[in-house]
Amino acid sequence: MKMSIRALLTLFTALVAFSQAAFAVVYPLPPKDSRLVGENIQITVPEDSKLPLESFAAQYQMGLSNMLEANPGVDPFLPKAGSTLTIPQQLILPDAPREGIIINSAEMRLYYYPKGTNTVIVLPIGIGQLGKDTPLNWTTTVQRKKDGPTWTPTAKMRAEYAADGEILPAVFPAGPDNPMGLYALYVGRLYAIHGTNANFGIGLRVSHGCVRLRADDIKFLFDNVPVGTRVQFINEPVKASVEPDGSRYLEVHNPLSANEEQLQSKDPVPLTLSAPVGKVLMDTAVNQSEVDAAIKARSGMPVKVN
Repeated sequence: MKMSIRALLTLFTALVAFSQAAFAVVYPLPPKDSRLVGENIQITVPEDSKLPLESFAAQYQMGLSNMLEANPGVDPFLPKAGSTLTIPQQLILPDAPREGIIINSAEMRLYYYPKGTNTVIVLPIGIGQLGKDTPLNWTTTVQRKKDGPTWTPTAKMRAEYAADGEILPAVFPAGPDNPMGLYALYVGRLYAIHGTNANFGIGLRVSHGCVRLRADDIKFLFDNVPVGTRVQFINEPVKASVEPDGSRYLEVHNPLSANEEQLQSKDPVPLTLSAPVGKVLMDTAVNQSEVDAAIKARSGMPVKVN
């Protein structure tokens, strides 16, 4: 579906306003033979800061998991005043069509490619808890949108909450106290991309399977993503790219735990390199020690490996 000139101008205006209100959300798309975008930045925690890491994550449009990967050892509750934080704004685009919405659960990011703009918008997300997983390999569409969604907990959900001493109503009415937030994009009978009434959880496994975004982010998607937009769920903890100058980059995230044993273990979740990633790393120019270091660090940031 082609967009009219008026629709494109409206979207461009929204993109400019959105990028001015947030950091490194809107990236110009690189050529088709490139997937590397953005640059990392570093900030200094103010001397008088009493803010948790989540506050810095929200300020720079990051999820908590992205900040923790990029800053190993940082105190998530109170980063040390005067210390340096890395904001991981550089990334490798997913190995997926540059179309519609791509949700990479492994890195807890949503990619939106607005038609006709040659840009990609990257937003942090919260995803499903273990056993209530967000889909990992599924292609669907935005089937409908709702301003002011209600939430109807299942009987199983209500029983789980009741076991913890919390009684859920049969239906949560629309409004600021609704766990789904103020806007929702429904992508199937059981799943939605929606907001939240909490000030935490972006970059964490906190939902019952749906995709959760901060208030401004879901409002932007609600206003700009048409019904019928393609939505693809993927699970790419490891991404690799060969850039036009021959440089090879590897981006490694912590994979999602597949069971309770992995979730509770102090050992890292095992990594499996996909065939496309393996192909990038097979080149004789690749420095294997750099690859090993990137896999060990799992910083969530692109690392040059040749």
